[in-house]
Order: sequence, then C-alpha cells, then structure tokens
Amino acid sequence: MTEFPDAKIYLVDDDAGVREALAWLLRTRRLISDGFDSAEDFLAGAAIARQAPDVPCCVLLDVRMPGMSGLALFEKLRLLPWQAAMPIIFLSGHADVATAVAAVKRGAFDFCEKPFSDNALVDRVEQALRQSAAQLAERAVRHELQQRLDSLTERERDVMNLVVAGLPNKLVADQLQISVRTVEVHRSRVFDKMGVKSAVELANRLRDA
Repeated sequence: MTEFPDAKIYLVDDDAGVREALAWLLRTRRLISDGFDSAEDFLAGAAIARQAPDVPCCVLLDVRMPGMSGLALFEKLRLLPWQAAMPIIFLSGHADVATAVAAVKRGAFDFCEKPFSDNALVDRVEQALRQSAAQLAERAVRHELQQRLDSLTERERDVMNLVVAGLPNKLVADQLQISVRTVEVHRSRVFDKMGVKSAVELANRLRDA
C-alpha cells in the first residue's frame, strides 16, 4: 500500500511509449499518473498549472520536446507561487544532462538520465511526493493561521501586538487608553481565536508563520 494514495504524478513527454512505460511503472507502486504529450498540452489540460495542488504531486518532465521544450515549461512553472509543492524531475538524454543539472540549480527537484533505473526513478518520485506533502502541510498551517488572524477585530489586534511585545496588561491598558479589565477580555479572546494558552505560545506561533 502506497503512503500517497491520493498523489498525482504528471508525465510530460512527447514519446507515447515512454509515457505508457512510466505509467505502468508507477502503477506497480500504486501511484496514479496523468500523461501529456507536450508542454502546451500540460499547460492547457493540467489543473495544477492553473491552481495550487490539494494533494501531493510531482511532474516528470522530458527536457526535449517539439514546440515548447521541457526547460521552457519549467521556467514557466517555477514562477508559480505553489511550485515548491509541485517538485519537478527532469527526464534527460545523455546530451541534456548539463541542461538538467542547471535546471536543478534553479529549483528543479532532480533529473533522471535515460535509460533510467526503474527503482531509482520511483524512489525519487516518492521522495518528491514527500516534499510536496510537507509543503502542502506547511501551506495549510499558514492558511489556518491567516484565517485566525483575519477573525480578530482591530482592537484585538492592537492588544495582541502589545502582548506579544511583552507588555503587561497595565501598560497595554495605558497605551490603548482602555481599562485593564477590557484588556483582559480582549487578551482572552485573542488567545481563544488564535488557539493558544499563553503569550509565549502566541509569539511562537506568529514567529513561525
């Protein structure tokens, strides 16, 4: 049983034989794939090219293809704000190794030289999926934190900022020209909305955001 039952691998290669062989190989590890015969087809047909993924994923991308090359597609994909959650593994012929290495230096996850070792390739795919899953989890945490922050009123934000800065309730009250009791009420609401129990925990959560 795969650790990534909902994962998706995108195969972008103009060679139908290569796509079919890769799809079969991935199925042996219970991994789902979706094939595209060109970079243009991928951009038009893959939802991931237009919106952030909601499941772990990666792209197996041929370096040389008619029309838009794999490298040109990579340059487009690396600009997407969710590219870190979509690792890209280049499939390169011997003549393209230097190009693939250069792409790795610009953010591609890795490259596999053709003909590649089946086990080595799938192992790298699974490692890429782990990276994708970690990035998606991190994005989910940031999204939850932003939702919590958005739920705060303007006054609650004022109190939160001063509490995080280390001010005791009395000084918070003095700075905001409100009563200490009102500070205590706002402080309690901030802790509740942010899902924390102390000022230290709140500061840590905001720092790690």
